[in-house]
Amino acid sequence: MSGTTPHGEAPVPAGGVAPPPAGAPPQVIVILTDQQRWDTAGVHGNRAGVTPEFDRIAREGTLFEQAITPNPVCAPARSALQTGRFPTATGVFRNGLPLPQDIPTLAGEFAAAGYATGYIGKWHLAGDDQPDGPVAPGRRGGYESWLASDRLEFTSDAYRTVVYDADGDAVRLPGYRSDALIDAAIRFVADHHDRPYLLFLSLLEPHHQNPTDDYPAPAGYRERYEGAWLPPDLAALAPDAPQGGAHRHLAGYLGQIKRVDEGVGRLRDALRSIGTEENTVLAWTADHGSHFRTRNSEYKRSAHEASVRVPLALTGPGFSGGGLVRRPVGTVDLMPTLLAAAGLPVPDGVQGRSLLPLTGGGLDPGRPGSVFVQISEDRVGRVVRTSRWKYVVDAPGADAWNDPGADHYTETELYDLAADPYELDNLAGLDSHREVADELRRELLGWLERIEDAKPEIERAVARPPGQRRAESFPAGAPWEGVRFGHRPRP
Repeated sequence: MSGTTPHGEAPVPAGGVAPPPAGAPPQVIVILTDQQRWDTAGVHGNRAGVTPEFDRIAREGTLFEQAITPNPVCAPARSALQTGRFPTATGVFRNGLPLPQDIPTLAGEFAAAGYATGYIGKWHLAGDDQPDGPVAPGRRGGYESWLASDRLEFTSDAYRTVVYDADGDAVRLPGYRSDALIDAAIRFVADHHDRPYLLFLSLLEPHHQNPTDDYPAPAGYRERYEGAWLPPDLAALAPDAPQGGAHRHLAGYLGQIKRVDEGVGRLRDALRSIGTEENTVLAWTADHGSHFRTRNSEYKRSAHEASVRVPLALTGPGFSGGGLVRRPVGTVDLMPTLLAAAGLPVPDGVQGRSLLPLTGGGLDPGRPGSVFVQISEDRVGRVVRTSRWKYVVDAPGADAWNDPGADHYTETELYDLAADPYELDNLAGLDSHREVADELRRELLGWLERIEDAKPEIERAVARPPGQRRAESFPAGAPWEGVRFGHRPRP
């Protein structure tokens, strides 16, 4: 017998779990990696072979080819994912600041619609006045089920995963860290298979282990990828990076991503086995990337693609068969996208814009042709990125730890991404590109007015003759300068 039971119902899988009824609201899963470069994915041309599952999601669903974080720092990027607002609008413009309790959140909106909500992994939105580890209930962004640590890198290592449950009690999960968290996610989806849910799975990998400044891959995984991949920006710049940089870390970094990818495959197998895969919206992205100390003294906090460009693919209702979206989009758009995919209203104040109209070759006439990035902590910077150009300004003399924005900026970087995709030739100040810079300046001023309600002055870069390379240097007085890894910066 095939297809139905004698009574006409859909058959129950062997495990005794019935699939959701036709027309049921979609279940929603977000997978967030930490510090994963966009070009680690095979669908973006990487030949190391570490992301077959991500590539499958991208091919079966929708791949956003140019996805950009709103801020290349952990907490600001995460605040945008939870609220659909830029970091200055949430107040979390740098690490160490708590997510406000009076802003509508992804979990709060789904819970109000009757969804179960769960969070597993790294949070990093509790604020520095909370101890590492347990997060007070009022600072969990509205999530009901909870198995997380605020800064997972300080409460765990590769084979010792300690998180905290809804009561604030420590729970040690067995296995390699990403496996342990994905196992917990599989338990969640099995326990909630019969009702709509939102699950946010936030992994630490492939972030470095802070106290040791290392990328601890599972046993044997680092060895697989020694010499497997070195993208052009790191090949050009890594020899001058401190402490070994990419040459020391890339194999472990890739090994971590490979194990995460395998774990996501297991999670999708679980959805398939309980009959909920086709009714599950699944999104995979990262908070920011990593330039492996080639652009400043650590791993991110720069305007370069290695910092701000991230993988982003979705599958499931609304996204299956959606194809390739080539135009630049922001991950600040993910929150309203998931609400729209579930048929839920987007609350007032959300600055992101649903990506659903872009799937399947669709158009969104009201969407800007560029994306906007805020940079904080070691500089007060702003970025506008189009499909071809990137334009960057910094606020000279700003207090980068305490100032969310500025009223005066200076042009510092201009890249032609079509001719120079790895941003090795800074064109700022060249007369040959003055017209382009002026057009991008106007575009950036429009973003600043819309997002920050600001009308700052932007001073032109000092003119320089063709052929004279622009000197690059670390921002003076950056909080990260001279900081030993394993210690958080202080103003």
